Amino acid sequence: MVSKNTNESENPLQGILPLDPSMTDSNAETLSETAADSAITAEAAVHAQVAAAEPLPAAAAPTPASPVTKPKGDTLMACRYELKYRIQETTARAIAAYIKPMIPLDKYAQLRPNGEYPITSLYLDSDQLTLAKETLEGKKNRFKLRVRGYSDKPDTPIFFEIKRRIERVILKSRARGMHHHVPMILAGHELPPQKFQTDMKALRQFQLYVKYLNARPMVLVRYMRQAFEGDGDCRVRVTFDRQLSYCVTEEPRVRLGGSGWMPIPLDFTILEIKFTARYPAWLSELVRAFDLKVSAMSKYCSSVQQSMLTGFGGPRNLQILQRFA
Repeated sequence: MVSKNTNESENPLQGILPLDPSMTDSNAETLSETAADSAITAEAAVHAQVAAAEPLPAAAAPTPASPVTKPKGDTLMACRYELKYRIQETTARAIAAYIKPMIPLDKYAQLRPNGEYPITSLYLDSDQLTLAKETLEGKKNRFKLRVRGYSDKPDTPIFFEIKRRIERVILKSRARGMHHHVPMILAGHELPPQKFQTDMKALRQFQLYVKYLNARPMVLVRYMRQAFEGDGDCRVRVTFDRQLSYCVTEEPRVRLGGSGWMPIPLDFTILEIKFTARYPAWLSELVRAFDLKVSAMSKYCSSVQQSMLTGFGGPRNLQILQRFA
């Protein structure tokens, strides 16, 4: 049964940040402690419209009386470290061969003939492109709002996501929905009862961020992903993203197909290494063997910058981002 929204008399910002322990995996407490040690302040970093001044506390370990639960089948690494690299395609293929003995292709890649699957995300931002600007400025504590999908079939799920960066820690929350739910959720309406389970707390947080930022659809971002994932005490995920393209849109719709898509000419493959606790020894050896250097890479911001060439958002947004181009 779908839970009801928070009563309007309650503090609407309560619980936006930090991420509730029930929305993270079993290693969340380790990463949250790291964030707390960094003396991070900001209970809800929704800019000028949301103010707070308390340190991010460590997430409490779950007890038998209050177990951590996740939607069945959702293997999201909700709390993790994330490293990005720009590498040549020849290097990407060599790394993929190197890691195969350590971790397999993830379950979705295994279903595809070429081991890759498509991802599309509808990114939301303010009219001032606040979130893009903060990423381009290198703010240590920031977030993105997006609606992610993997297929255009109407009976396949989409996910309303908040991806937060707190220093070196990535906190990701998401709530499941269906394609036809996107307009109503972005308009602030409550999700009607559904047969599937979803994280209503994450959904309310997403809607609060949208509300206080006055965020709206800005751009669709699409790419192909080859992903390897291992489990165990320290979950590791290694992904290679290729064929990045974007579509400027104001429509509250997540899609892979249709018109308006423009390629982003990249001369590199995007490598991402994600892990939840310790950095495995074989990953350290991989980084040394291929002489990998960490490099910032935002697919959303790259799409915004590229779209400026076609007059994205008019002169006002062009002026806001011109110095970052």
